Amino acid sequence: MSGQKHWEQDKEATVYVGNIDERATDALIWELMVQAGPVVNVHLPKDRVTQSHQGFGFVEFNGEVDADYAAKIMNGIRLYGKPLRVNKASADKQKPLEIGAELFIGNLDPMVDEKILYDTFSRFGTLTVPPKVARDDNGLSKGYGFVSYSTFEASDDAIHNMNGQFLMNKDVTVQYAYKKDGKGERHGDEAERMLAAQAKKHNVTIETQPMPPAYHQQPGQTTPTPPVVPPIMASGGFDPAMNVAVPPPRPAGFAPPAGNRPSPVAYGLNGNGPVPPMGMRPNNLPPPPSGLPARPPPVQTGYGSPADFHPGSFRGPVPPPGFAPAPGTGAPPAPPGFAPGYGR
Repeated sequence: MSGQKHWEQDKEATVYVGNIDERATDALIWELMVQAGPVVNVHLPKDRVTQSHQGFGFVEFNGEVDADYAAKIMNGIRLYGKPLRVNKASADKQKPLEIGAELFIGNLDPMVDEKILYDTFSRFGTLTVPPKVARDDNGLSKGYGFVSYSTFEASDDAIHNMNGQFLMNKDVTVQYAYKKDGKGERHGDEAERMLAAQAKKHNVTIETQPMPPAYHQQPGQTTPTPPVVPPIMASGGFDPAMNVAVPPPRPAGFAPPAGNRPSPVAYGLNGNGPVPPMGMRPNNLPPPPSGLPARPPPVQTGYGSPADFHPGSFRGPVPPPGFAPAPGTGAPPAPPGFAPGYGR
């Protein structure tokens, strides 16, 4: 096998091989791929400590035609029961580059949300994706989350400054997250750092997702909401929202007398506002609440009733004893047993 690194290879003649079983070796990949065409180089990135490959690699052929042929016939071939993913390495240019600077934030306070994670960790560098807090089916925090940076310098700085620091009411743990291949390895290894360094050397930009607009608002800053204006009652009556009586609309061309125009000041029905004169109160008060007894009918007999009213009778002071009214005045005589008195 050649010692040539994969970033020095001819990209048009190189295929990417993924989902490689941990038992596979460089020689085995060479023997498998040579069936598609002459192989120039096989490169499987290794862990610096364990010297085991990372589950992917690059195979360079003599020419672009051999690489295209290998991508067509080798994709999906099972090696140790695992289907290989084989595609042209040049196609990776169209995919967003993930360098692996992903951090695991543990021991989070239940009150910590995505906005707090963004405010806390975005100060160390650019985040490629919005922070994520793991939640259960009820939307409650599970106590951990993830943040991803565009550079390993930013992720290292975040670990150095935030690991063991208090966030809300708990001291958080900050370390590199596990890789998604399920092998128990964490991000931030030598292979990922080497790939990130080469991407930076060749001016390969890291694609970042836009952050929600709420993340850029200052603490306490809220979007102003317009005041709610109660609807105007077209037929008059009682407006419960304003606690006032609304008079019915005036007919077209109606003008009240000059001396009987009501004041435009609204008044409340609960006694809290100014009360207008008696002649200016609206007669369309709301109906009484249900469940109360009906108002009793007017009294037909006794004092103050219509039967007690006598047109033409004199209701003034009672004359003293012995006083005789002048003839023709029409004053009736006092009834028998009547005791004269004053102040009636």
